[in-house]
Amino acid sequence: MRNVMKRRGAGLVLAIAVVLPVTGGPAFALPAAPAAPSAGPGADGPGATLLPPLPVRLGEGNPCTGASDRTATGAAWSQTALGLSRAQRISRGGGVTVAVVDTGVAPGVPSLSGRVEAAGGAAGDCVGHGTFAAGLIAAAPEKGSGITGTAPQAEILALTGTDDRGVPSAERVAAGIRTAADRGAQVIYVGHALPAGRTELTAAVAHAARHDALVVAPAAPDAVPREELGPDGEMPEGPYWPAAAPGALAVVDFGPGGVRQKNAPPAHEPDLSAPGSEMVSVGPEGSGHYIGSGASLAAAGVAGAAALVRAYHPGLTAPEVTRRLLDTAYPSDIPRLDPYAALSLVPDRSETLARTPAPARMPPPADPAPHHRSLTIAAAALTTVLLLAALAAVIPRGRTRNWRPPTGP
Repeated sequence: MRNVMKRRGAGLVLAIAVVLPVTGGPAFALPAAPAAPSAGPGADGPGATLLPPLPVRLGEGNPCTGASDRTATGAAWSQTALGLSRAQRISRGGGVTVAVVDTGVAPGVPSLSGRVEAAGGAAGDCVGHGTFAAGLIAAAPEKGSGITGTAPQAEILALTGTDDRGVPSAERVAAGIRTAADRGAQVIYVGHALPAGRTELTAAVAHAARHDALVVAPAAPDAVPREELGPDGEMPEGPYWPAAAPGALAVVDFGPGGVRQKNAPPAHEPDLSAPGSEMVSVGPEGSGHYIGSGASLAAAGVAGAAALVRAYHPGLTAPEVTRRLLDTAYPSDIPRLDPYAALSLVPDRSETLARTPAPARMPPPADPAPHHRSLTIAAAALTTVLLLAALAAVIPRGRTRNWRPPTGP
């Protein structure tokens, strides 16, 4: 939603990072393209450094992302920050389909088993970003791990918006959005922020809106390739598509300290913020975990929250779900996602705010006729009382004189 007014509130929520105990062999980092981000600020803390970083895209000749031999046994800080344990007592996203338009989603990941349907070639995920995002959206908790997605009972519809190296294109993303809407997805997550493609991506978001599907996309890229940097190495400031399209929900990230990671690409007019730094999720193989950062990962959490709301409030339309997420967000420079409030708020503030109070109306002037009649009746009654009082004084005197006139002196 483009013209959403930013709300400011007192203070910031400072989420406390949860140290993630891990099990497995020695830590390793997979080769990635130069544009791939590091594991993010704080990744050198205890436990976090043991998880391999998730690549954004792969360079030519680099092998596909494999299985991580590290498993996070504790809960991620983002789960605590979002209050997922409370929100999931109300809704777990059952019956809602979330489309993931990204690098594909591997259907054999244990925490997503039986809930992934792939369209076209989306069942293969060489990069791993799409599977990682799908895990943030809908991964179910596994034995020996505290990691869970936002909506662990939601269904995933996988579609590709990139080539097999993770390089997105407006044509692929637009086609993925349209296919997702045509196949009945209630929420459509897009894993990339594109600097071009306004026409086709705006049309694709409008197509999704006509099918009552909510498009959630990052308001900034996770990393900027060298060829897209300015002459002096400055980062572009957007707009980015499809997040900038009317009707899309644009999301930016923040980290455990309440701020974005250092040197993160600038976000363009975000509507909502959510945890996106030092995120932990699954890879394209096995049950191990990776760590990653970026606005695309924050958008995955928002897509999961939208699934929770659509499951618990099935009568809400896509714009009403967007309004509910925004109206119940924690007030800040950029409102912060609060899934529990979005589910539990009664009555629906979106409906309350939409109502326009009726204009005040002055009562019509009173009819003067009844007022005049009242004065007439009161005057007549007063005359009657005075007459009776006079008679009460005169009649006894007349009787004592036998009604004779008084005599002179």
